[in-house]
Parts: sequence; C-alpha cells; structure tokens
Amino acid sequence: MSTVRIVQVGAGSMGMAWLRTLTASPDVEVAGVVDLDVARAAEAVRSVGGAAEVSASLGDLLAATRPDAVVNVTVPEAHTEVSVEALFAGVPVLCEKPAAPTLAEALVQAAAAQASGRLLMISQSRRYYAALAAYRERIAALGPPGLLTTGFYRAPRFGGFRAEMPQPLLVDMAIHAFDAARYLLGTEPVSVVCESWNPSWSWYRGDAAATATFRFDGGARYVYSGSWCADGLETSWNGEWRAAGAGGSATWDGEARVTSSVDGVTDVPPGASEQIAGALAEFVTALRTGAEPSGAIARNLGSLAMVAAAVRSAESGGVRVELADLLERAYRDALALPVRPEIRERLASWGTAAPARTPAGTG
Repeated sequence: MSTVRIVQVGAGSMGMAWLRTLTASPDVEVAGVVDLDVARAAEAVRSVGGAAEVSASLGDLLAATRPDAVVNVTVPEAHTEVSVEALFAGVPVLCEKPAAPTLAEALVQAAAAQASGRLLMISQSRRYYAALAAYRERIAALGPPGLLTTGFYRAPRFGGFRAEMPQPLLVDMAIHAFDAARYLLGTEPVSVVCESWNPSWSWYRGDAAATATFRFDGGARYVYSGSWCADGLETSWNGEWRAAGAGGSATWDGEARVTSSVDGVTDVPPGASEQIAGALAEFVTALRTGAEPSGAIARNLGSLAMVAAAVRSAESGGVRVELADLLERAYRDALALPVRPEIRERLASWGTAAPARTPAGTG
C-alpha cells in the first residue's frame, strides 16, 4: 500500500483539524468527505484546496470511492454507527476519542472489529509526543514506579456543551492523562477512588475539579488532580507529571522538559509526527505492516474504563470502584443492545468482558 486513500466522516471544527492533517501527509490521499451538511463538507474540501468527493451518506461514498480507510471525526454519539458501517464494508477505521459515550458501546465496537476482521484504532492524540516517550524512558531507568502523579490546572472558557456537562473535566479532558498514565506505567488500572466538585467561582454547570487515585497492577498508585477553572499559573494542556521509583524521581512539565534525578534535565525537541499527526502515522504503519497499533480498540478500553470508573466513584460519594466489575456490567449492557447478528454472536462467545481487552501499556 503506497498512498492510503481515506474517506473522512465529519467536517466540524475537529474535522477541519483532521482534514488539514490528512491533506498535509504524503502518505494519504483524501478520497471523500462525509457530513450530514453536504455544503459544509464541500466548503471544508475547498478550504484545504482539495478535490475530494462529498456526500451525506457514508455508504454511498464508500461505494463510489472504494477507499483504503475511514477517519471517523463525528460526535461521540455517532462513533459506533459510523465505525461499524465502515468495518462491515471491509474498511479499517481510525476514530477520534472517546471511542464511545459508554463502555458498553465500546465493547460493541471491539466485537465489531473482531467479527469483521478489520482494524478499529482510537486516536489518543496526546500520547504522541517525543517528550512523553523520553519521559517513559527516564521512568523505566528508575525501576518500577510506586507513585505517578499529574497536576492539571487550566481555565478555559469554552461555552457550549462543555459548560453544561455534569462532569466536564473527567469526561472531556482527563482521558488524555489517564491514557498517558497507562502508557507510562506499562500496567493496567485495577480500582479508583475519586471525588469531584465545582468551585464556587466556576463558570461550569457541572464539576470542573476532581482528584482521583488509581491502583494499578503491581501496586503502583496514579494520582490525578485537576481543575478547569484554575485561573493563573496554568499548567501545560498535558499537565505536570512526577514519578517516584526505587532509583529516584523523574518529572515532565507536559511540554519539552524532562528531568530525572539520575540523568538531569533534557529539553526534548518535537518529533516528526505529534498529536493527531502521530496517530495518523501509527495508523498508516499498521495498515501497511499488519502490526497492531497501541490505539487498537481493545487496547483503548482501559483508558475509557478509567474515565467511567472515576465518574462512577465521584457520583457515588467517593466509593472505591473496581474496574473489572465495571467492565463486566458494561459487558452485560452490551449484550442487551440492538446490534448486528455477527456482533452479538461475537459478544456472546466471550462469556466475559476479559477477551475484549489487551494491555495498552506497551503500545
């Protein structure tokens, strides 16, 4: 596969970011853009100087263009429908995070990928930083960490849907840090205790601040503290990180600077492909080589489960939530959803949620 021909679904603001990234990649040709608003899709194509076909129907555009892959940049509520349609048309999918609004739907997607035999990869764009990879190496040099922390403090005034969400910080933003924690620790989360609240000065309707303590396999703790209404002295969008192990400590400022008590300070230059460009590069490599990417749907379930478990704990008054129990409940919910017979058969064959998950820590 030389050039990967792609149909993108979704032409909103994030869709435009993806369309610019796809257009800039020498590995990709944009064959088509799908959006319910065809005029918006056409304008998106014109704005990047492209000549891709546009349609309101994914099925029609798949038939007309016969692409190698689909990039799904729709709203989360539409992710499952779009991805499943593409997978069963024989087309691999790269989908924006989160995979789905619920764990049950994400399990349906994992079953769909298995049943169709096609790749479904979730783009966790903030995993793709050269500095994050360097930080992981520094942590590994210190021996298995016992504690990993993130401090995230920003004050964005988004307005719109985020201002109305019950859990804007945990649901819309924390998944990036949670996914990075799995990547850095190289193990899987077991349980969480979380509290969330809304400071008196907050401009959000829901809880804009939270603390969460996750226990990971092997006993390491990951502690996340964050606020989306923290004016002044803001952190990076990636937060500020610290790891402590038997051999010392290491920090990352969320941007370029990685510091180790053993190796000193390193300012890491940006990589060739970071953020969504990094996700695209890994997806293209997976299509060309057959290697499973770190964002394959089964590997991404743990990150989504961390969000769901943190929300469950926070909304239950800070009780401890076991992720295995949460996944099993989601599995039962998935079996009750109206899905294609092939998906239902695959789900039923598991007997438990466990076969859907593969570790993401080594990705």
